[in-house]
Amino acid sequence: MIAVYINSAVCISAQDTLGENFFGNLQPHLSENVLKAIEPNYKEFIPPAMIRRMSKTVKMSSVASKKALQEAKIENPDAIIVGTGMGCSQDSEKFLKNVIDNNEEFLTPTYFIQSTHNTVSGQIALILQCHGYNFTYVNSSSSLEFSLLDAKMQIQDGDAENILVGSTDEETQRTMELFDLNKTIKKSENLPADFLNSTTDGVIWGEGASFFVVGKDKNENSYAKLVDVSLINNLELSETANFITQFLHKNNIEPDQLDAVILGFSGDAKSDLFYKKAQEIFQNSMQLYYKHLSGEFNTASGFALFMACQILKKQEIPEVMKINEIKKDKIRKILLYNHLGGTDHSLLLLEKI
Repeated sequence: MIAVYINSAVCISAQDTLGENFFGNLQPHLSENVLKAIEPNYKEFIPPAMIRRMSKTVKMSSVASKKALQEAKIENPDAIIVGTGMGCSQDSEKFLKNVIDNNEEFLTPTYFIQSTHNTVSGQIALILQCHGYNFTYVNSSSSLEFSLLDAKMQIQDGDAENILVGSTDEETQRTMELFDLNKTIKKSENLPADFLNSTTDGVIWGEGASFFVVGKDKNENSYAKLVDVSLINNLELSETANFITQFLHKNNIEPDQLDAVILGFSGDAKSDLFYKKAQEIFQNSMQLYYKHLSGEFNTASGFALFMACQILKKQEIPEVMKINEIKKDKIRKILLYNHLGGTDHSLLLLEKI
């Protein structure tokens, strides 16, 4: 089987992940309902005339994808695959507001055109003049994982050599108001949030964009080998251990052979029970978490994958991510386990090169 490598990793998030020293300056966010991404100076990357027409998720993705390609030293990928849960929410809200404000008359098409979920991948392709395979996955919290699985299969089938894979989601005012009404977002009285032992429902919502270049050849900048991806939509709590152990056995790995496992604890008492079950399997592995840094959102696993790549390359683990006190001399294998509200469970297995 042809190996698949992650040759670049770039992230825009609630942390200063574009900064040089971000790894040692990670700060948990426990007392805010909604987290905003730390955005770069877009004028350094995008012509000013284009910036005005771009929503936040398009701008974040344009910068992250550009830097990912530069890091991998790739001018034009063979394919562009993007995963998103909410798509271009900002332009969708603007279009619907115009429909109401103008009584469904005299509408300009711009916001509608730019509100579709595949706007991001299309905009990146236009900027790069990339005429290759271009696809967007909209599968809630497993959108990135489907994108990675697609890229992995294309490379192993010989259909592509270098693929730009990304994930992106933005928070918008009206959507956050709706999330507050349906109790997706944690109530103010339940803050600061306890991410590991929460007794309340709801999450701290976030946003961000993460982009990676996945290729069949490793280089001096390569971060990790993408070993395998597994997804399942619905899972009973009692089935959690079986889901994980079957995935590991498929890859000839015992739980104790994993050096670290990154769990998506979100502070939602009910859905975090799945991660509690997973902890029981990995008593002898380093257990890590990350959504107190990034917030919860449909493609928050992009932040986790970015951090996993950094950990494998640097062979360091930030103290703020640690759940237990287990230490390993070398970090070779990392498992990522994520879901959103108890559905769309995913597993990603990475290995140090």
